[in-house]
Amino acid sequence: MKPQFLIGSPTSGCGKTTFMLGMLRVLQRRGMKVQPFKCGPDFIDPQYHAIACNCESVNLDAWLASRTHIQSVYNHYAEPADVCIIEGNRGLYDGYNRMENSSAALSRMLNVPVILVINARAIGYAIAPVLYGMKRFNASVRIVGVVFTQVASQSHEISLREACIDVGIECLGYLPVEEDIRLPQRHQGLTLSVKRSFSKLIDRIADLVEKHVDIEKLLNLCTRIFPCPYTLPYTSEVGIDMLHRPDRRLRIAVARDPAFCFLYRENVDRLAEAGRITYFSPVYGSDLPEADYVYIPGGCPELFVRQLHRRKRLMSQLREYVEAGGRLWAEGEGMTFLSRSLTVRQGGTAYEMAGILPFDCTLVDANPSNGYRLTRCGNNTFKGYESHYSVLASSSDIRISATSLYGLRGTETAARLFRYKNLIAGYAHWYWGENDIFSLWN
Repeated sequence: MKPQFLIGSPTSGCGKTTFMLGMLRVLQRRGMKVQPFKCGPDFIDPQYHAIACNCESVNLDAWLASRTHIQSVYNHYAEPADVCIIEGNRGLYDGYNRMENSSAALSRMLNVPVILVINARAIGYAIAPVLYGMKRFNASVRIVGVVFTQVASQSHEISLREACIDVGIECLGYLPVEEDIRLPQRHQGLTLSVKRSFSKLIDRIADLVEKHVDIEKLLNLCTRIFPCPYTLPYTSEVGIDMLHRPDRRLRIAVARDPAFCFLYRENVDRLAEAGRITYFSPVYGSDLPEADYVYIPGGCPELFVRQLHRRKRLMSQLREYVEAGGRLWAEGEGMTFLSRSLTVRQGGTAYEMAGILPFDCTLVDANPSNGYRLTRCGNNTFKGYESHYSVLASSSDIRISATSLYGLRGTETAARLFRYKNLIAGYAHWYWGENDIFSLWN
């Protein structure tokens, strides 16, 4: 038995992340080991979670992975924890097809209750029918309590508590209006200085949570049997071939710093089981380690483009590595580091990059693109999520191999997976918890 719950809300913008960070820091202060999770493919919130409780967060996404795999991953990472908290995404019942892949569906899959977080800035007792509908819409989704945000006064709080009493749902507390509490912009590199200031902000949120939320009641309401039961029919093939490779001595170099930080924890752990990981930093000027495989994940290199432009030695090493047949995987904005140039603003400098891929990248007149993607490579189907701010400035003259990517409905997308020798790159971020990523080079 241990406290386990998902933080959900009727819509986006209700304060889920703020409350999540406050709870994580409060529990850390109490000496409890807390394991954070994030519903969906988001990379930003998990980084915030790690700052709040000094524990890496784990993404759980029912489109990227099978039900059995998600249950197995949840049980694996939750096992050593005292408390497990999942931050939902979007509205509680918002999925890509009605409830499919929603936060509500995840809570049901893992058999964990839901704590609602509701923005009460412009509503009082009239929240009652909203609470009534949220609680009774689906009996298999167990909403056990609510926390309100943006509460303006004591009388406002009383009206909200009266609504909870009449609906029959526990009011666990609130967060008052604090205009100077603002989470950083989502498109921001988390440098050490940013992390320090953000940690101070989390401390302030945690102070409010401790003062205005009944933590003990919340934990008691959410205490459930652990581990979560596997849903029938159970699929025992949770493991993948790469976990059983006869040669575990692979040398794997992974770029990781404030510019390249969009990593799924499960992906990294799968790599660690297949070989020895060595991290290097393009921003801070690391050399390329000796490696059998190199992985450059996504992130926000456009915020560090001047520093990256100066890394001539590393870019030369990457070119030599690829030309010699080295196996390299780059995804998301990590691909831009391998392009000919990256332009950040209108009329700005086209900063020279590694020049391995025959195109330029730009943020000028570029609309952010996002969405689920899949591709088939041999007998394997890889799934991922495309999210990027830059676009290819010149793509019509590309003369390298490119594989089509498809969206949720099976429709071909404009995005491509490029290949030059043993370099594979594209804007999508892939999840290989159930796939052998090394099979792409077979």
